[in-house]
Amino acid sequence: MSAAAHDTSAPIALTCGESAGIGPDLCLAVAKAARRYPLVCLADRELLRDRARQLGLACRFHEYAPGTPAARGAGELTILHQPLECPAIPGRLEVRNAPAVLRLIERGVDGCRSGEFAALVTSPVQKSIINEAGLPFTGHTEFLAALCGAPLPVMLLVAGRLRVALATTHLPLRAVPDAITQEGLLAVLTVLDRDLRALFGIARPRIGVCGLNPHAGENGHLGTEEQRIISPALAAARLQGLEVHGPFPADTMFVPRHLEPYDAVLAMYHDQGLPVLKHAAFDTAVNVTLGLPIIRTSVDHGTALDLAGTGRAAAGSLIAALELASGLSTRLR
Repeated sequence: MSAAAHDTSAPIALTCGESAGIGPDLCLAVAKAARRYPLVCLADRELLRDRARQLGLACRFHEYAPGTPAARGAGELTILHQPLECPAIPGRLEVRNAPAVLRLIERGVDGCRSGEFAALVTSPVQKSIINEAGLPFTGHTEFLAALCGAPLPVMLLVAGRLRVALATTHLPLRAVPDAITQEGLLAVLTVLDRDLRALFGIARPRIGVCGLNPHAGENGHLGTEEQRIISPALAAARLQGLEVHGPFPADTMFVPRHLEPYDAVLAMYHDQGLPVLKHAAFDTAVNVTLGLPIIRTSVDHGTALDLAGTGRAAAGSLIAALELASGLSTRLR
């Protein structure tokens, strides 16, 4: 990560995500309270004004100008205006607005890479409507990696001391075993170890690794991936000086006494690790993308179209994502 990306005066960039979802609501909720860090919201100005009226929120909006202080006060929000193609209606997806959602991310990445922004925090997007617009998109993680030219992004979910990383991300379950290789696992473990040190200040990260199969393969009787792929990858990681342990049965890996020795857990696939973390801390968990030249955090939930514009969307995960982004950017200054 470049030193320019962590200027002490640089604001955090916050994208409002899918305009028909709860992203705009959450951005406005964040603006209700005073903040320790400067913040710039990347959004359509009229979208936020309309949504504030719908929610009955009083908010003073300021136009963003690079190099000038961003608002931190309660009831204030600085906006970098990024226009939509057509007005957004809460809960009603509009394919014409899908490209604008991706432009928010692109603008945020450009700003982080140039040092204009200290970090990027993203509100949720709706993959289906982006794909319906004819735009290839499998998720924020992969899109950000492509924008940054990062060869291996690693998804890490954080809830206090519970940190769960993924060996594979957005894949159909039937594709997961073929996607797990010794070389790939070693690369993921290397990124995870490096960024736990750099971002979280952990001098020697201890990483527990889940098996792929029930009971971690039961000595080959319930699958051989542990013997053929995962264990050799862990052995190679240890030769490189990483402190990795496993593979452990995933159904007992997350028992508190088993978790206690580890700074992070590596799960083999999306729905192996994330249900546990979301059960433990759905309203405050944060998604962090490792392996990028920028700091990026996000909420750990979706667009909640049914809650958009109702005032019932909880902003806890976004607030936690902003706080973590602020803390991580401060650590790298």
